[in-house]
Amino acid sequence: MAKKKRSRGGRGMNGSSSFNGHAPRRRRRGGGGGGGGGGGGGGDRMPPDLEPLLENGEPVPLEPAVGVLELHPNGYGFLRDPKNNYQRERTDPFVPGTMIEKFALREGVLINGMVQQSRKQQGPRLREVIDVDGIKPDEYLNVKSFDALTAINPESWLQLETGPQPLSPRVMDLLTPLGKGQRALIVAPPRTGKTILLQQISQAISTNYPEVKLYVLLIDERPEEVTDFRRNVLNGEVLASSLDRDVESHVRLSQLMIERCKRLVEMGHDVFLLMDSITRMARAFNKWVGNTGRTMSGGVDIKALDIPKKLFATARLFEEGGSLTIVAT
Repeated sequence: MAKKKRSRGGRGMNGSSSFNGHAPRRRRRGGGGGGGGGGGGGGDRMPPDLEPLLENGEPVPLEPAVGVLELHPNGYGFLRDPKNNYQRERTDPFVPGTMIEKFALREGVLINGMVQQSRKQQGPRLREVIDVDGIKPDEYLNVKSFDALTAINPESWLQLETGPQPLSPRVMDLLTPLGKGQRALIVAPPRTGKTILLQQISQAISTNYPEVKLYVLLIDERPEEVTDFRRNVLNGEVLASSLDRDVESHVRLSQLMIERCKRLVEMGHDVFLLMDSITRMARAFNKWVGNTGRTMSGGVDIKALDIPKKLFATARLFEEGGSLTIVAT
């Protein structure tokens, strides 16, 4: 008997081909991570985003959102809420890489835009950029980068005296005057009042120079000291990664804060940053970089101080306008 020839396609219910002679398509695994929440998301691996619809078939309405852009190594990013200490949340809007490339967005810019809730379990997604640090997105394309600006010596004096009391800022004016774009390091033994001096400096800047953007960065501080700073800093923003947070939180917040200051300086603003403390920041980076094989005195890895030194060295005055002043302990 002649053998029956088996159909080249898959067999259907009655032995006939169910694929019309075409090879079966292989189904792709998954659709890539969504742009959902705080830290995750597949970014460039996301499938083409379909218009999210409500139950009645209408598109999901757009909602306003404001946040500071934090970039991911894969090219996409998320908007972090300044009111939430730049912490990662599942509800943080996702910023696609195509939008970042279109407007040449840099890490640390404050974006005001419209977001739309995505499908399934994904978080909101940025659909429209209204302004970037107060200017139109098309105008932001012409803003020079921080490294392209011309650094010059400090010229303007920042007066810290506000009245008869306290005396410490007045003594600083006489012995160690501070200028716009200068970097200063306060070195003193423990329990000698460095924290109080930083609070007095912040109050002096808030009183004498309300137009200056004031930031306070607290790394590995006690939670009660963070509360005390937030109550005493009047016209500024206090960002903290207290000692109950992990090393990654210390490193991430330090780098994002410096990028935020650089973006403001690029826009021509005068920024004043208080850091407490650069010593604890160096310890965090020492744990973060691991052991590279070469250590300095005290067991500090030779690579650990590279990034804190780079962050501290970003303070400068620019000929085109704008300055970053850093005072650290």
